This record gives sequence, C-alpha cells and structure tokens, in this order.
Amino acid sequence: MITKKIILDNIKTLFYALIIALIIRSLLIQPFYIPSSSMEPTLLVGDRLFVSKYSYGYSKHSFPFSPPVLNKRIMFAEPKRGDVVVFKTPYDNRTDYIKRLIGLPGDKVRFIDSNLYINESEVIKSLLTKNDKIFCGNTTIDVFTFKENLPNGKTHTTVYLKNFPFQNSDIFEVPKDHYFFLGDNRDCSKDSRFLSSVGYVHKDNLVGKAQFIFFSSDKSIGSFFAFWKWHKSIRFNRLFKKIY
Repeated sequence: MITKKIILDNIKTLFYALIIALIIRSLLIQPFYIPSSSMEPTLLVGDRLFVSKYSYGYSKHSFPFSPPVLNKRIMFAEPKRGDVVVFKTPYDNRTDYIKRLIGLPGDKVRFIDSNLYINESEVIKSLLTKNDKIFCGNTTIDVFTFKENLPNGKTHTTVYLKNFPFQNSDIFEVPKDHYFFLGDNRDCSKDSRFLSSVGYVHKDNLVGKAQFIFFSSDKSIGSFFAFWKWHKSIRFNRLFKKIY
C-alpha cells in the first residue's frame, strides 16, 4: 500500500508539473533554438532564446501543435515595426520562422537599387563596416554591415552581399491583418519577399516576440556533451543578451 501511494503521488506530481509547464509555455514564455543564419548578425546559429507569448495576444498557434481551440486571435496587441518575431509560416501553418517585422497592414514595401523603401520613403541605412564575414548556410560570405533606421525610429543591424544581388522588386502591398517580414541577413533569407513560401503573415500566425538570448554555443567547435570544449564553444558574450 505504501509503495502504491508513493507511485500515485509521483504520478500526480509529474502531472501537475506538466500542466504548469504547459501553461508557462503557452501563455508566458517559450524557448526557441536558432538553426539558420538568416538573421545574422542579430541572431547566430546556436543561439537559444526566450520568446514572450503574451506580447501580441493569443491564437491557436500559442499552444503546442496548434490545436483548433481558438478561431481568432484574442487579447490582440499590435506588433511594432522592427520587432523580431516568431511566426508560423503561412505555407504550412506548422513551421516556426523568426524574422524582423518591416511592413504593417496597408504598407507598401519595395526594393529599388538594393535600397529598402516603405510607403515610397527610403529606409536610411548607414555603413558600419565593409569587411565583415558571416554565414549563409555552411558558406562564409563577405558583406557590408549597415545600421538601418526604420520610420518609427527603431534601429537595427543588417548585412548585404557586396554585389547587392537583390536589386529591385515589385511593390509588396501588405493586406489587412497581415505583416511583412525580412531577415537581417538580407541576401540569405527566405522571408516575405518569397510569396510562394512565406509571403504575408496573418496576425493569427504570430507566436511571440523574441526577448533575449539565454544561451549560445558554436556547434562547429563541439557538441553540448563535449564538456572539455565548453570554454571554446559557449559564446559567453551572448548569454542573457537582449534582442533588438
């Protein structure tokens, strides 16, 4: 009887722990891992970050596996231009992407001579460095690094290949209740410019706002289990770094 009681108590404890974890993950914060270089230099492959689930309200995508418990977004709060946002891609409503919010509903976004325009006004960018190297997948690329100034005063860092391959585009007119996203690694990012795979993102697909990096490691140096390489693989300068 005592053994049975201990087992039942342990099961109850585990059940309550799972419920609490589910509530925290669904309503408050959720950890995410960065697997690609599309947001370099803001986010690096191997960064682990916390995303606030409450920033923009809640939809079915706030919950694990996106169950059909909500047919629209509730407690909605408008995201701000320049936010770094996790969202479910419209292509499959399942895959998590993380990009920077550039275009709001009703905006007209386009590129002219590799310069970003929002509502016919050029987004001013100032050159920071000419000789940076970053990743594009497994390849190292040479880039120009800029500080970009969005219309609402938000600034962030972007990088462009030195030959500026993405010169001109059609006008992207953001529909009602949708948003337009770009990667900070402008020439190595699948984002809203690619209408067949990402395109405009409905507000119901927003998962949350990226807040800060809580851990980061360079997997090219060693795995987490290779503890004797931790002093080289862990990026200590990125721990608890706020995301802008």
